[in-house]
Amino acid sequence: MESKCTVTPKKSALTGSARKIKDNAADWHNLMLKWESYNNTAFSAANKIVNLKISSLSTEKMLLDDTKTPRDSTDKEELEKLCSELLELFEKQQQIQLKMEKLTSTFKGVCDLEAYQCSGDIPRPILFHTWPTNLFYETSLKMSEMYKKEISLKKTIVGEIAHTSDQDLLMVYLSCWLYQPFIDNNIKVLLESMLLETGHRPL
Repeated sequence: MESKCTVTPKKSALTGSARKIKDNAADWHNLMLKWESYNNTAFSAANKIVNLKISSLSTEKMLLDDTKTPRDSTDKEELEKLCSELLELFEKQQQIQLKMEKLTSTFKGVCDLEAYQCSGDIPRPILFHTWPTNLFYETSLKMSEMYKKEISLKKTIVGEIAHTSDQDLLMVYLSCWLYQPFIDNNIKVLLESMLLETGHRPL
C-alpha cells in the first residue's frame, strides 16, 4: 500500500495539507491588499495631521503673546478627529498583522505534521510543482517578520505624531508611513512565487 506521504494532489481536487497551503496563499494575497488599502487611507490622515501641526507651529511663531485665536479650538478638534482616525486605521492594520502571524503558524503546523508522517526514510511530498512544504513556511515567516517590524514602527508614529513639534521629524514620520521601510521591495516577488506555486497564478 502506498504511503500517504507520497500522494501528490496536483489536480483541482486538493485535500488536506495541499488545500490548507493553497488557501493560506490566497489569504496572504487578500491580507496584503487590505493592508495597502488601510495604509493609503492612514497616510492621508497622517498627512493632514502633519499639515495641521506645521500650520499651527507657524501660527505660534507669528504670535508675540499667548493670545488664543478663534482658529485654535477648531484646529484642536480637527487634530483630535484625525488622530482618532489614524489610530483606528492602525488598529485595523495591527489585526491584519496578527492574522499574518496566524497564517505563518498554520504553515508551521503543516510542516510539523509532514515531519511526523514522513519520519525516517519516507520521502517528503511535493504538493504542487517544485516547492517543498517547508519553503511555504519559510516564505510566510519572512513576510510576516517584515510586517511585524513595520507595525512596531507605525505604533511609534501613532503615539508621537500629534505631540511632535519638530517639523523635520514630522516629515520623517510621514515618509516612514508611506514608504514602509521594513517591508522589502521583494515581498511582491515572494507572494507571486507562492501564488504561482499553488496554482493561483498560471505558470
